[in-house]
Amino acid sequence: MSNEQAHPLHETDKNIIDSLITKEYPEDLDFINLARLINRYSNFPGEIEIKNDIEKILKFWKISENDLFLKTRNIWSNNFRPSNTFKELVGSGFDTSD
Repeated sequence: MSNEQAHPLHETDKNIIDSLITKEYPEDLDFINLARLINRYSNFPGEIEIKNDIEKILKFWKISENDLFLKTRNIWSNNFRPSNTFKELVGSGFDTSD
């Protein structure tokens, strides 16, 4: 029996991954999304497809995971705030309540 699990946010996250994998020129929100998905799935048992897609995106964007996290820390430190209209940011740590 396999220990791999499906993440409860698989469908939402897969849509985000699919949009990121085609971005030739990622914007700040794209970097933020990729970093939070890496955090979500790094220790999750399963979701090999999403983890492989994350690696493909890093290679396509020509950025290492460490450089991505440095970049996103810089983005956040420059007062980046996601709009509450981005429902796909569920789980990113910001308050979505009205």
